[in-house]
Amino acid sequence: MAVPVPNRPRIAYFSMEIALEEGIPTYSGGLGVLAGDMMRSAADLGVPIVAVTLASRAGYFRQELLHGRQVERPEHWDPATRAQRLDCKVAVRVGNHDVWIGAWQYEVESHSDQFAAVPVILLDTDLPENRDEDRTLTHYLYGGDPTYRLRQEIVLGVGGVRMLNALGVHVQKYHLNEGHSALLTLELLRARGAADAHGESLQEAVAAVRRRCVFTTHTPVEAGHDQYPYGLAEQWLDGLVHPRVLHTLGGPDRLNLTRLALSLCGWVNGVAQRHAEVSRVLFPGYEVHAITNGVHAMRWTSAPMQALFDRYIPSWAHEPELLVRALRILDGDIAAAHVQAKQELLQFVTGMAGASQLDPNRFTIGFARRMTDYKRPGLLFSNLDRLRAIARRYPFQVVVAGKAHPHDEPGKRHIASLHAWAQELAGAVPVVFLPDYRLEVARRVVAGVDLWLNTPQPPLEASGTSGMKAAMNGVPSLSVLDGWWLEGCDEGATGWAIGDDGDFDANRHAESLYDKLEHTILPTFYEGGPAWSFIMKSTIARNGSYFNSHRMLRRYVSEAYWN
Repeated sequence: MAVPVPNRPRIAYFSMEIALEEGIPTYSGGLGVLAGDMMRSAADLGVPIVAVTLASRAGYFRQELLHGRQVERPEHWDPATRAQRLDCKVAVRVGNHDVWIGAWQYEVESHSDQFAAVPVILLDTDLPENRDEDRTLTHYLYGGDPTYRLRQEIVLGVGGVRMLNALGVHVQKYHLNEGHSALLTLELLRARGAADAHGESLQEAVAAVRRRCVFTTHTPVEAGHDQYPYGLAEQWLDGLVHPRVLHTLGGPDRLNLTRLALSLCGWVNGVAQRHAEVSRVLFPGYEVHAITNGVHAMRWTSAPMQALFDRYIPSWAHEPELLVRALRILDGDIAAAHVQAKQELLQFVTGMAGASQLDPNRFTIGFARRMTDYKRPGLLFSNLDRLRAIARRYPFQVVVAGKAHPHDEPGKRHIASLHAWAQELAGAVPVVFLPDYRLEVARRVVAGVDLWLNTPQPPLEASGTSGMKAAMNGVPSLSVLDGWWLEGCDEGATGWAIGDDGDFDANRHAESLYDKLEHTILPTFYEGGPAWSFIMKSTIARNGSYFNSHRMLRRYVSEAYWN
């Protein structure tokens, strides 16, 4: 059987979702894509990591759009087509009975084949030993009710630790990517014989677990963290640890998985400088470091731009920091590479609703992300008359994509509104909504548009990574000053800010967006000459060279893993 190398100490990276490749729907959005990028960097750099996630046989969902309304369809896949079954099973107590867990191994290869692949363990409860309701526990990513979610998190956290032990993996540290896997810390306590410890014995066991655990939080609002009534948690955890231990570590009123992780992880970090600041206010008394996210350079750079970098900046893929030399690229060469990426985007969307309106010579704005209230997808369209007036002077078009969570009705209404606005703007501002936002769609859009738009309500954007992907392709951002953009915005060089830092007013943000677009961005683009080429090259040199997952992983290694 294929198993991770058992005698090499590894970091065990736990994440509810990981984006592995197109056609494997084990992710829902940015959290999973970040995890996938991190595994690719680990493979490229030879960092000894083993990842643990769920098989998600029915995926997150396949998005269909009917008359502007989102409809969710299961996205089934068979792990046997892309991964190898491991000859190993473990059992966990879920409620009043055991649930058996099998596993598959997927291997993330290095782009250079210099190092061994990074193994990803996909946990799977679809086994004949299990009850029907348990066989589907690893089917639907973020599906079902809170009880289903809690049972999934028992499988991921508790089952994941037991699976690695059964496979003989020597784990040096556990890295929890968000709180979904926080229950693994309770399994580590139990394994130390501290399931019902108290006083000094509990403190010693907690200290030992903390030395082995790293926690990355991604959510800057209390309501975004998984929480369960203690009665429900105790029912399904069924004695994993004594209720007294659970209440001591999980929060005063409810089991808060983020607070559990904070209590039992010795290193905690947010995913941007501002997010760490917000997290320290949200969870006072805890030390929260900052490691700003990054994206995998090879994965997100278009083929035309890769070829350009290969000519001008050899070794850029292994050392993305070398992209700082992008300013040496000739203006005509970078413009030609982007034109090719733009043409590939337009070819990709041919046949989609409204795509016939798109013009390769027209300035193109990209807006693609999870459709939810705090992302404010309607900010660009808050004044349609203003948009029409701007477009009469400087023609532009908009490419939009994004899914709303199946239970997020406001998010679904945003999608319907975007379709309605597109119809109202027809003939003046072409707006195309690309259905089923996924890896392949994202790769095309971030490379082929001319400007990346981001409009979150601050301070709710923990980091954001879509603008980083655009930057790899020389596409500047127009974004609210939140998340990573507070660190990446160099006005007029890497893009432009919407509003001021600390300004949360939506009306002022909309006015700033329109003013920057009309008086600065569009005139610069249409004037031609070296100005826009400089912005593209500067975006790569200043942002692409820094906001990459190689830099991010190196910081985890030096600051969180080996300390």
